[in-house]
Amino acid sequence: MLQNTGKLAGCTLFITGASRGIGKAIALKAARDGANIVIAAKTAEPHPKLPGTIYTAAQEVEAAGGKALACVVDIRDEQQIGDAVQKAVDKFGGIDILVNNASAISLTGTLETPMKKVDLMLGINLRGTYLTSKLVIPHLLKSRSPHILNLSPPLNLNPVWFKNHTAYTMAKYGMSMCVLGMAEEFRGQIAVNALWPRTAIQTAAMDMLGGEGVGKQCRTADIMADAAYAILSQPKDYTGHFLVDEDILKEQGVQNFDQYSVQLGHPLLPDFFLDEAPESLVQKMEEHGATPAFKPSQPSSATPTSNGPIESTFSVIREVINEEVVKSTQGIYQFDLSGEHGGVWFLDLKSGSGSAGPGQPPVKADVVMKMDSGDFSKMFAGQLKPTMAFMSGKLRIKGDMTLAIKLEKLMGKMNKAKL
Repeated sequence: MLQNTGKLAGCTLFITGASRGIGKAIALKAARDGANIVIAAKTAEPHPKLPGTIYTAAQEVEAAGGKALACVVDIRDEQQIGDAVQKAVDKFGGIDILVNNASAISLTGTLETPMKKVDLMLGINLRGTYLTSKLVIPHLLKSRSPHILNLSPPLNLNPVWFKNHTAYTMAKYGMSMCVLGMAEEFRGQIAVNALWPRTAIQTAAMDMLGGEGVGKQCRTADIMADAAYAILSQPKDYTGHFLVDEDILKEQGVQNFDQYSVQLGHPLLPDFFLDEAPESLVQKMEEHGATPAFKPSQPSSATPTSNGPIESTFSVIREVINEEVVKSTQGIYQFDLSGEHGGVWFLDLKSGSGSAGPGQPPVKADVVMKMDSGDFSKMFAGQLKPTMAFMSGKLRIKGDMTLAIKLEKLMGKMNKAKL
């Protein structure tokens, strides 16, 4: 871990979305210096699926040696942000650092993304970051060490980072464009930078996206907290940078990154938007069994041949499903396969002892999965991890994500059956 230096002692940090995850990790790192932390987030009451509230986070900050102010803030609401900023100034005498961490995510295509979710992502990620910055900047201009740090990626116009989730990419890049513009606008007055992880970070959001099994492919939020601490310890002329956690920590002399792994030795899932060193990213993704999305796929035969490999996969599926599997799953799946052995197949794990085969399911599917037929065979053979297939755009999922995750258990049984 990067050692605390005391540089943030007495500084006041206004952190959005700090009730959990990366935002809270940054808050606790600064608190160990004796910093004042404004926890600006929505969760005042415990969430049924997500851990932590602004009040539990405040208790942890105080226990770590900092002073805390918990504020209920929806960063889409100008009045709520304004009230929280004023409370912070009244309590701590000013604001020195703003961390724009709060974000919403939906990794869905244009036709699958309801406008409600588009508005949510643009409202929180882009507008919320801009609005919070606008209301905090007058106070930062009075600080001796003013910083804005946005948790957003380097601006990368490679189309691969847009094609599978255009709305999300636009929303996150909106945060990055705030860095690009404000760093120049306030150069010499406020340091404005962006920070992004090299690999996936274990958070509640990541668990919801990829299921419980994704955790071992991640690093902990501590790596982002350490990297943020290093950036926020810089003078105000350190500005306009799009930084990656691993790179900034290497500059600080950190050599052992195993300390940040959730499961030591397990291959790590690369994060989105970073392809400045495609060879290493290709290698990491291929370790997970995926063909990277930014590497053009080979055109498949226009005329489907036999469905032999798919039928063979479903033969093994039929061997391993039974009443116990059906009882523990309770889901109906539809597979829309493209490529050489394209077609529609179904898996009924809701009734009787289960059934599987070609064509539409007997009733409406709970989950529809779209992917190339070759990738489908690899996935059920254990050669392609579902999480990696999903994250790299090889697998598109529509419907109940929880049921989609349950399929991994079935795949494990199939592997034992030696597909």
